[in-house]
Amino acid sequence: MSTENVRKYFEDKNINVKIIEFAVSTATVDLAAAALGVEPARIAKTMAFGLKEKNILIVSTGDARVDNQKYKALFGQKAKMLKPDQVLEATGHPVGGVCPFGLKTDMEIYLDVSLKRYATVYPAAGSQNSAVEMTPQQLEEITGGTWVDVCGSEPAE
Repeated sequence: MSTENVRKYFEDKNINVKIIEFAVSTATVDLAAAALGVEPARIAKTMAFGLKEKNILIVSTGDARVDNQKYKALFGQKAKMLKPDQVLEATGHPVGGVCPFGLKTDMEIYLDVSLKRYATVYPAAGSQNSAVEMTPQQLEEITGGTWVDVCGSEPAE
């Protein structure tokens, strides 16, 4: 189970973060926000993209949308999200539980600056009914992620 991979990852790296598991689905931003009792923007959604030579993860706030112009300026190509089977193969986590921890393959992780608006955010923990709470600083330290500005300031309509 994917949450077990995340738990082992935290244990192996001596990271003291509690995995919160729910009896209900947290597979979407709105479901996770409802389960946690927080605004949707505080859900740290992890999105998987394919570049020509590798796959990457971008973590942003739940209300942010990848800005295609910013993405292309940074990565030199159009944003192309991975399909669900590709996401599972690359990360080891199912869509709705994708997180930047306990990954099946090494992937570069990018943290959108939108996350810095909050004292704490809630990324998934490898399953469609789990999450962890951490500061954006902890997220950076734990993942080794690189801060980028690839999301629009306003949600897409």
